[in-house]
Amino acid sequence: MGSRPRGRASLSLVRRRIDRLDGQLLRLVNRRAELALLIGRIKRRRKWPVFDARREAFVLRLVTRENRGPLSARAVARIFQAILRECRRRERTSKKRRR
Repeated sequence: MGSRPRGRASLSLVRRRIDRLDGQLLRLVNRRAELALLIGRIKRRRKWPVFDARREAFVLRLVTRENRGPLSARAVARIFQAILRECRRRERTSKKRRR
């Protein structure tokens, strides 16, 4: 029973650290999306398609190669596929609505 409060304190500490990391991840993902929007504007001016299969394959190879775990390469690929998909979706909708 004496170790219970200490366990809660450590759980609370770890959760606060996760919350800070989540905030950092959110800022980084949004910065990435801003750069993707810039790329989208460049592609639109050049009349290039939003989706570039070779670039996406390169990004996925890069992040899975650099992954040191504990997430599997497959999990990392799924996470980045979701990020890429949402950035692409935002690129496509940015011509309709400017923020």
